[in-house]
Amino acid sequence: MRILAIIIGLFLILIILQDSFESIVLPRRVSRRFRLSRLFYVSTWVLWSSLARKMRAGNRREVYLSYYGPLSLILMLVVWAAALICAFGLLQWGMSLPMNAPEKEMTLGTYLYMSGTTFITLGLGDVTPLAGVGRFLAVAEAGMGFGFLALIIGYVPIIYQAFSRRESNISLLDARAGSPPSATEMLRRHYRTQRLEELLQFLREWEQWCATLLESHLSYPVLTYYRSQHERQSWLAALTTVLDTCALLLVGFDGLAAPSARFTFAIARHAAVDLAQIYGTPPVTPKLTRLSTADYTRMQGALAEVGLQLEHEEEAEVRLTEIRRMYEPFVNALADHLLVNLPPWISSERTVDDWQTSAWDHFAQWSPEKLQEITHIIVDHRKKNIIRHEHLHSHSDQGEQHSLDGSEQTTEAS
Repeated sequence: MRILAIIIGLFLILIILQDSFESIVLPRRVSRRFRLSRLFYVSTWVLWSSLARKMRAGNRREVYLSYYGPLSLILMLVVWAAALICAFGLLQWGMSLPMNAPEKEMTLGTYLYMSGTTFITLGLGDVTPLAGVGRFLAVAEAGMGFGFLALIIGYVPIIYQAFSRRESNISLLDARAGSPPSATEMLRRHYRTQRLEELLQFLREWEQWCATLLESHLSYPVLTYYRSQHERQSWLAALTTVLDTCALLLVGFDGLAAPSARFTFAIARHAAVDLAQIYGTPPVTPKLTRLSTADYTRMQGALAEVGLQLEHEEEAEVRLTEIRRMYEPFVNALADHLLVNLPPWISSERTVDDWQTSAWDHFAQWSPEKLQEITHIIVDHRKKNIIRHEHLHSHSDQGEQHSLDGSEQTTEAS
């Protein structure tokens, strides 16, 4: 038994050190199937999500799921620390190292107690090693405890910085693409102002966002479980909206050229495929399509209202379906795994953006309709005001001209 305890202790120390190094320090994805952190997240997420699947979709379930990301990060650190403490305790117990302790007979519990006080550098001194090997193991474990604490101090802020960078761009979609975001709304709200350079610049910024998402979520997979601040927003919904928008631009609109959409589509699909692969979720084609023929017709009409006409409309739906097959199975797999709702291509009913609603709006003098008018329809009013101003200005010029002519005639008559 003691020889087995020594083997298990050495094995646990090597496994924990390698797993913590690969998860925190190593800046690349590890393709090895067996990893302690991977086994931890697979098992705990199955238990956590099984209860969430029994809940009704809504705010209560989102709040429940939002606890898993931060809580799993803390539990993972606790598991690493507990495993190291047990490993050193088993190693010392297996070697029967002499200890100075109040108990006459050294038990496994005494060795585990000594290992725990040494790892967290509590240093009570009631149990101390007497032999050289025991002292060496105590010093090594104390140094490992300090290093582990330093890794935690550096690891947790990096996670929250990456989360903050991810969420800042997601918040921008609220006013630009609706809540939940959709490709139709993004194109409508940008094209209504005839400012396409803003849309192209926005896509270039999202190209950088997708690259950052790919790098950070492959290095720190726990970030995928961090939910967004608002119920109708998520990193997966934002990624899908960007892919949908690029897919429409790749199909093409009359008089609209967006070559940069190809680059944004490439990195966005790369992120979707790699993140689906890291969880071992195979591509999924659901029974209900995200864009039915009826929804496609409504989307065409909504885009036509702002002057966006798809090129070769008789073949556009087929081309769009072919592009969708390149990425939708992967985002569907991620959505099923993470219990996230994918955004629609076009909303089935009129929705209010998240920024337009709050608890105070029920008692305020303004309304969501007025807020929407200010942000989304002000262009129409501006155009009307410009035309009205030009019309009044022309009338005033004519009136001034008539008055000048009348004054000149009066002068000549006098």
